[in-house]
Amino acid sequence: MLKTASTFALRRVLISIPVLLGILFVTFMLVRIGQQDPAAMIAGPIADPGILTQVRKDLGLDQPIWVQFGAYLMRLLQGDLGRSWQDGTPVLHHLLSHLPITLELVLPALALAFLLGVPIGLQAALRPNGLFDQVSRGIALFGFSVPTYWLGLMAIFVFFYSLGWAPAPMGLLSMELVAPDPITGFPTLDALLAGDWKAAASSIGHLALPVLCLTLAAGGPVIKQARAIAIEILGMDHILYARAAGFSTRRIQRMVLRGALVPLVTFAGVELVSLFATGSLVEYVFARGGLGHWGLNAIMQSDFAAVQGYVLALAVCSVVVFLVVDLCTLLLEPRG
Repeated sequence: MLKTASTFALRRVLISIPVLLGILFVTFMLVRIGQQDPAAMIAGPIADPGILTQVRKDLGLDQPIWVQFGAYLMRLLQGDLGRSWQDGTPVLHHLLSHLPITLELVLPALALAFLLGVPIGLQAALRPNGLFDQVSRGIALFGFSVPTYWLGLMAIFVFFYSLGWAPAPMGLLSMELVAPDPITGFPTLDALLAGDWKAAASSIGHLALPVLCLTLAAGGPVIKQARAIAIEILGMDHILYARAAGFSTRRIQRMVLRGALVPLVTFAGVELVSLFATGSLVEYVFARGGLGHWGLNAIMQSDFAAVQGYVLALAVCSVVVFLVVDLCTLLLEPRG
């Protein structure tokens, strides 16, 4: 089994290489066909043509596109993702510092969405078109339909502005607190490891509303998917026999959950990847400064190097997530 899994993982990694190259090339071209001139943005609006020419030369923008792309790939092979054109900081440093903030938001939201959505979907499938099923479908439709940024704004209006239950949606901690020294990059975990309980409580408070918004956004698809999978499994012969034999509802639920495990794990990978994109809007609304927030700023500022690094990070995360999902599927259902 270990040898099979290793061979499978190696094959998937090799297949992913041309996919990553294609994503890199498309991104590289898209950021260069826009109307904004990064040299003018860096040099300033009153820079003379000589300075603009020098800036383009320093950035390598005076070279043909294929030369620029080749140079970028060579630097990439050396672990150099370039430097941000806005602040001169290495893009890799930005990615490593912002990614944990995004993961601290996305992973709890995904876990809560599945912990709540899967039981709701399974229970709804046991009595299709019943009251519980109709209510659950309404919740799922709400999660599908409502834009996450609007949900974030409404959560801020209700829980911060109207009720005063939530902290100000600005950053990761209260402004009067000093963030502990980074250890893992995860703000809440770093505060707990440092024994700074005030900072930990503040971090959790600032995390609650964004996680709630993402949980609602992800919970709708989870409920719908779990219900559809469960209804299909409930129509299979062995479940029909179990019902006819008088098996308890709890036991039938366990049988359905076991049969739905593999498709749910696969769907969890899809949801995790989609939450990276969805979470960027939530991060922006709550000013959390995660990977998505940083990436959106880079896109709006036409920071080519940062945009390329951001897209590459999302692509690599997607490849890793689907590789883990495929390995989990192989372990759950080993087939020749």
